[in-house]
Amino acid sequence: MPRSSFCQRLALCLCAILLLFAPSIARAAASISAIDIGDTSVTMRFDQPVATASAFMLAAPQRIAVDLPGARMGRIAASGGMISSTRHGQYDPNTARVVFELNKPAVVSDASFSPDHRMLTLTLKPVSENLFTRAVRKGRQLFGLDTAASKPVDARAPQRGGITVPLDPPKPLTVPPVTGARGTKRPLVVIDAGHGGHDPGSQSTDGSQKEKNIALAIAREIRDELVASGRVRVAMTRNDDRFLVLGERREIARRLKADLFISVHADSAVNTTARGASIYTLSEVASDRVAAQLAAKENRADILNGIDLGGENNEVSSILLDLAQRETMNISSQFATLLQREMSPTVKFKDDAHRFAGLIVLKAPDVPSVLLETGYISNNDDLALLLSKEYRRDIAVGVRKAIEIHFARRLAGE
Repeated sequence: MPRSSFCQRLALCLCAILLLFAPSIARAAASISAIDIGDTSVTMRFDQPVATASAFMLAAPQRIAVDLPGARMGRIAASGGMISSTRHGQYDPNTARVVFELNKPAVVSDASFSPDHRMLTLTLKPVSENLFTRAVRKGRQLFGLDTAASKPVDARAPQRGGITVPLDPPKPLTVPPVTGARGTKRPLVVIDAGHGGHDPGSQSTDGSQKEKNIALAIAREIRDELVASGRVRVAMTRNDDRFLVLGERREIARRLKADLFISVHADSAVNTTARGASIYTLSEVASDRVAAQLAAKENRADILNGIDLGGENNEVSSILLDLAQRETMNISSQFATLLQREMSPTVKFKDDAHRFAGLIVLKAPDVPSVLLETGYISNNDDLALLLSKEYRRDIAVGVRKAIEIHFARRLAGE
């Protein structure tokens, strides 16, 4: 055997050995000290704070996998409720992975960290086989992002929750440029192209088309239409193929003091005949928890576009934040109705087009926000439309008309 080939194989073997024993020699990290399983929940406890987590569904057999950056496994076994067994291991030296085997189809419907980030509770929801398959296709859910703006819980943990495997290094939030109408008195609309980077979103049935690319093309079309109107200022959360966690997208709108936030996506379903656009706004159920989390932060300054809550106690702050979020939700819902009306002449909507969900990207308490599903990438007819320049322009024109009417009404009501 040539010496160069032997050295290469030896180096590979050494790397494999190092990776095998890396967890035992890695720097100190949080350990999973306990896993408690209830009928519809899973609670993981840690001996040190864990900043963020993510989960995704796996099929054949049906499982829920949870990745915990900055953590290592303990000797834990647990079962009960919808969990038939638990497996775990070290995905890489800095990421623990727990896999929950399911005895019936279920998804993670909600997740929350304790204030000290030493406990993560997952709420499980039983679903049909079709909905579970759809959850598998949706990919990874990210948790712990609502605390991104608070003080770090651990200097060794990632601060913004940009979860990739391996982890991206922490990076400061970059505020995008604002274009369109001149002057700061014009309303500001932030357009968010969903997914991006290593997160492709949904894909066409043959895998050739990715949601991230379609969403960006439509978002650009909307931006161009709004800039050409000259009536509003516009910013995009991303204008290229980059990954942003959900909390960053929302935070960009808040940093810019946006008057409206629109997140653009393309839907998918196991049933390939499903088609049509839909609009999501924040559900009232989710608003109370978000308001409570924001009120608990030590630094409450500028939490409501310039209203300093720093001098108020937690109870007063929670009330003010709840009132602000409810008003924001009302405005969001009104805009969703208007958006569907103005787009309907050229864009086909589902029968139950306006839906409510506790989506992280919509949880800014002071920025009216909607998530626009422009059609089904899993349906060939919808996909052909989404790839059409004419159809993307139809979407953009409808959005522009709705925005103009929305701000005209807001101005008239002042």
